Amino acid sequence: MLNTHDVAPSFSTANELNETINLADFIGQKNVVLYFYPKDDTTGCTIEANQFTALADEFAQLDTLIIGVSKDDCASHQAFIKKYALQVMLLADTSGELCNAYGVWQEKEKNGIKKMGIVRSTFIIDKQGNLADVEYGVSADGHAQAVREKIRTL
Repeated sequence: MLNTHDVAPSFSTANELNETINLADFIGQKNVVLYFYPKDDTTGCTIEANQFTALADEFAQLDTLIIGVSKDDCASHQAFIKKYALQVMLLADTSGELCNAYGVWQEKEKNGIKKMGIVRSTFIIDKQGNLADVEYGVSADGHAQAVREKIRTL
């Protein structure tokens, strides 16, 4: 697992438009909120994405880019964005490489059944490329607002 003040693991991953997005492109320019979620168009994931979208203008004023990550493919991300008019970038980590680098691919238990999955987690990466905040196991509802408050203190 990662910790606050660690250097953020670099990445080069396709977004919903199948464009390659590199963390290095934002270093020195923007803060990045990298949030990992289990699956497109599921209840908690939709709440979280909609709340980040509702605050998109405020994040932009704070020089902060919001990027969601799941193992869904580009087509799934495009449909999710279109269905809810989302204003967040979504990365398609179909290989799981990014999930592993950030330590969010973990064993989870639901109804007594253990299986591997994405633990909802958020990483605030400052303009220098360091982890300003690390949070594993977040609750979707109200999370975007809490992240906004943390960024205001950077």
